Amino acid sequence: MGDTRDEGVQDPGEFMVLSNEGIIVILFVGLVAGWLAGKIVRGTGFGIIGDILVGIAGALIAALLLPKLGIRLGTGLVSEIIYSAIGAIILLLVVRLLRGGGKW
Repeated sequence: MGDTRDEGVQDPGEFMVLSNEGIIVILFVGLVAGWLAGKIVRGTGFGIIGDILVGIAGALIAALLLPKLGIRLGTGLVSEIIYSAIGAIILLLVVRLLRGGGKW
């Protein structure tokens, strides 16, 4: 007989392989989402590295928080940027709240 594993299921001991294009897309989405969140919350961005970090952290926050609230945006690059930007805005507002709402 053959292998009985499902084709799309990964074993827990295996590593996920990420292509170069996938890394570029993650960095691009992080950059745009972080810049957008910085513009909305602060009025300026955080520089290229700061925007990427804020955007990627925002994507993680959005992935954990928004599905629990029942918010679903669909698929595609634009929806991922919006999703990540929402998470980044939440992150920046929480940081501002914890820092006392003062100037950055």
